[in-house]
Amino acid sequence: MLTRQDQAEDKGALVLIVEDEAEIADIIAAYLERSGFRHARASDGIQGLELHGSLNPDLVLLDIQLPRENGWSVLSKIRMRGDTPVIMLTARDEDIDKLMGLRLGADDYVIKPFNPAEVVARVQAVLRRTRSAPPKAHQKLTQVGPFQINMDNHEISVSHHQNTIVLCLTLTEFNLVTHMARAPKKVFSREELIQACLPENDALERTVDSHISKLRKKLEAVGLDNMPASVRGVGYRLGDF
Repeated sequence: MLTRQDQAEDKGALVLIVEDEAEIADIIAAYLERSGFRHARASDGIQGLELHGSLNPDLVLLDIQLPRENGWSVLSKIRMRGDTPVIMLTARDEDIDKLMGLRLGADDYVIKPFNPAEVVARVQAVLRRTRSAPPKAHQKLTQVGPFQINMDNHEISVSHHQNTIVLCLTLTEFNLVTHMARAPKKVFSREELIQACLPENDALERTVDSHISKLRKKLEAVGLDNMPASVRGVGYRLGDF
């Protein structure tokens, strides 16, 4: 349940709706307005990327089946630019679509046909998670093993072979590393990671596996193997340091 403070912080947040079906976009926009959000609209992928670049929205609602440039491509390019929260809108209730979105860095997904009130609730939940970083006074540079975590810049870098490499992480991947870094030797269950890093999802445990797999490939690319490490039958730990 949202607190009054949460509702106040939602007021004025800008949501970019990238949806080619005008009727669906109209309904979503009306429900967002009713809940105090601002919104902008794009009817194809290229326009969506242009508005994302010029408006810097707080969140993007992104359809998969778009003209000119599809949602997967748009999501990949948004992730190359930064960590704007993205909720995918998909017409197909298929695991492959959900997992593809999660692998590319989507923060959540909603299946059509949907209740527009649910879409607003998902928007509020993702924004609430985005706001859940520690207070500014506690945000500082922290060294944990090979990781240098900068909460002010929302950035994680890795020291490897006398080089410092800034990781290109999604918001969920960043949350996973920072959460596990608080106790790197601890084994976190999938349920713990869902609650801490994916609280708005009715997530299956394999959702966590998908995010971990994506994170692990990025770490392997900079020379950090088997991290986070799997502990069979239990969950994951960041590393022995």
